[in-house]
Amino acid sequence: MDERLERYVTGLFAAEDPALAAIRARHAEAGLPPIHISADEGKFLQVLLRAVEATTVLELGSLGGYSGVWLARALPPHGRLTTIEKDPRHAALARRAYAEAGVAAKVRLIEGAALDALPALSPGFDAVFVDADKEPQAQYFDWSMRLLRRGGLLLCDNAFFHGAVVDEADRSAEAEGVRAFNRLAATDPRLVATVVPIRDGVVVGVKVGA
Repeated sequence: MDERLERYVTGLFAAEDPALAAIRARHAEAGLPPIHISADEGKFLQVLLRAVEATTVLELGSLGGYSGVWLARALPPHGRLTTIEKDPRHAALARRAYAEAGVAAKVRLIEGAALDALPALSPGFDAVFVDADKEPQAQYFDWSMRLLRRGGLLLCDNAFFHGAVVDEADRSAEAEGVRAFNRLAATDPRLVATVVPIRDGVVVGVKVGA
């Protein structure tokens, strides 16, 4: 997208409040990898969650809490975001972010590897947002489909993986993981999905079959 149009969309539809701006600034100051979602992507996710009247959301990969604030703010007061983060330092920053943004009461943060934590969760989530390490993406797809309710949303960041998905020379485990997730999302008969070209691409799917 033309950068002027990006600025227009963000400024009009997804302007950050002071809490979100502070979280993003702290993210940079702490030297976390620059992989958090953008503000326009956060607003896009909010709109999707509101559309399905989500009350329970699962996020794989909390990072510094920026995306979690966008997700939690889309939920009603009794809603719950369950987010999983394996890095203790990132988890601490995320908890601070949730508290400062006023959403801590709606967030349950689980510290540990996602593949260790997922088997203990109960099915029935209204949405799953996958934004974690890329190599095990196929496994994340499988668990997401198990845990989603019918009619629920499957959302995944970095569908383009910075262009690597169409770079035939890139056979890294991370690129192959993203390709595998995309293929599964495109072909699984239980899911109707597409990719929306916001930022680095977002997979958006609706679970239509058990």
